[in-house]
This record gives sequence, structure tokens and C-alpha cells, in this order.
Amino acid sequence: MQILLVEDDLSLADGLQTALKRQGFSVNHVATGRAALQAATAEQPEIIILDLGLPDMDGLEVLRQLRSGDRKSLVMVLTARDTTADKVMGLDRGADDYLGKPFDMPELLARLRALERRVTAVQTADITIGPVTLDTLSHKARAGSQEIDLPRREFMLLKALMEQPGHIHSRQSLESKLYGWGEELASNSIEVHIHHLRKKLPEDFIKTIRGVGYTVRDS
Repeated sequence: MQILLVEDDLSLADGLQTALKRQGFSVNHVATGRAALQAATAEQPEIIILDLGLPDMDGLEVLRQLRSGDRKSLVMVLTARDTTADKVMGLDRGADDYLGKPFDMPELLARLRALERRVTAVQTADITIGPVTLDTLSHKARAGSQEIDLPRREFMLLKALMEQPGHIHSRQSLESKLYGWGEELASNSIEVHIHHLRKKLPEDFIKTIRGVGYTVRDS
């Protein structure tokens, strides 16, 4: 699940990125409203965490522009403006959730998981290709009748492949789904994840297209 964090308090942003990455989220960060609108268009994150007190434009205007365009990202407003009137205004402008500062990290994570379930509920809950089935709501996988234990990033990688059977995904495109901008990762991180997945999945389920990337064939 890819998150765009829009927050101009750099110390808070650093802490949030660390905490969210520990939970397996892919997090990118920008500090201005204009950068947020550009990133939302280019990256199309599933969830945007939006501060309202931005240095270049009001967060509510960012929210309005997000909702006026063809962007399907869910938006959680995270702000010090926490009066009832502020919350009503934010929700009326199109926010999917509204959390005031200061906040407890467990509550933020619970709300993000709820938004994540909404993202996957828009799609079909089950993705089945051949003997392999992914339940995107419960984050479970099966090969035939056997349940497969997948860490979060392995699950995200397999989901990306199975959502577009036949499509060849480059290593760079898969990295963008699993990791945030500038996040340190080994040059062979995707290859390592693929290796672990192949040991758990039927033989030849994931195909390597030499010099191009990886794909799952729709059988």
C-alpha cells in the first residue's frame, strides 16, 4: 500500500515515515501543497495523509483540487485544526477520514488499516489465477487448499503481479510499489522477494522475462 505523506513539520514527517515503514507501508513525503498535487498525479498513491497547515497553500484547497481531478486516492486529514466545525468542513470537502493532532500512533495505524480495507474492497476481494488465490481483504494467500504465509511486502508484490496477469512489470515499477522515495534498499531486493515467493508458489507461476521484468500468466 503506497502512502503520500503531506506534512511540512519535518521532524513529525520523519517519525511518521519511520513508523509507517515498520508496518510495511510504502511512504513518500512532500512538504508543500503544490508538490502534493504533482505527486498525487504522477504516483497515484492509494492513501494521502494531508496536513492542512501547509506553507504555500491551504490544505483544504489541496483537498479540493484532489477531489476535482480524476484522482481516486483516499485522503486522511491529519491536522491541529480539530474543532467539530473543522472536521465537518474537511469531511464535506471530500476527506475520507479526519484525525486531529496530537494523536496516538495506534489510532492512526488502525484508521489507515480501515482505509486500506476500503481500497481493496473497491476491487474484487479474491484474485485467483490457476491454483493461487489472494484474499486482498484478509491479506491471505492459498495455493490449492494450502494457506501460504506471506510477509507484507511479499504479499504486496504478488498482488501487484496477479492484478495484471500477462503484464510484464519491470524491477523499477515493482520497487515503486513496495518502497518509498529514497528508501535504502539492496539492488537485488525485488529478486530476493521473487526468490522467496517462488519457493512458496507452484513451479513457474512467476515468469522472468529476461532483461525486462516479471509476469504472471493468466491461465
